[in-house]
Amino acid sequence: MFAQPSTLFKDRILVSACLLGVPCRYDGGSCSYPELYPWVARGRVVAICPEVAGGLPTPRLPAEIKGAGAGLDGNHVLEGRAWVMRCDGLDVTAQFVAGAEAALDLARELDIRTAVLKAHSPSCGVGAICDGEFSGRLVAGDGVTGALLKRAGLEVVTEVVWKERHEPPC
Repeated sequence: MFAQPSTLFKDRILVSACLLGVPCRYDGGSCSYPELYPWVARGRVVAICPEVAGGLPTPRLPAEIKGAGAGLDGNHVLEGRAWVMRCDGLDVTAQFVAGAEAALDLARELDIRTAVLKAHSPSCGVGAICDGEFSGRLVAGDGVTGALLKRAGLEVVTEVVWKERHEPPC
């Protein structure tokens, strides 16, 4: 019997749009990550910016999960125990949750099981996010989309972890 080939190159991956050069970050920029381009060239990538999908404009004021420095993260936002606040104090939790749900809906619709999300983002962060005080300090935790996709059983990693674990497809 033959071993099953890896599904990595057959299946699509969900990727933060900013990593693909789409100018959708809060500051109107992007953070292109060329290591993902071989997957794009082979039609394996589905891009999404959860913040834009949730109704936020580009550019927009920066936002962080309030209380992240005290251990709160995207999981707490999804449970209604934490909020995502812009630097001017405006609550944008509803847009962050709506964007996370849009990302999950897209993943389910296309049977996507892996997501590569932008590190440190209040929506896409995985394992580390900003502290919620706009200080630039990182703390342990996941962004709202990262948390929701993990809860749904997807493999969710940052672009840095993706590069460490995967070689470009042939």
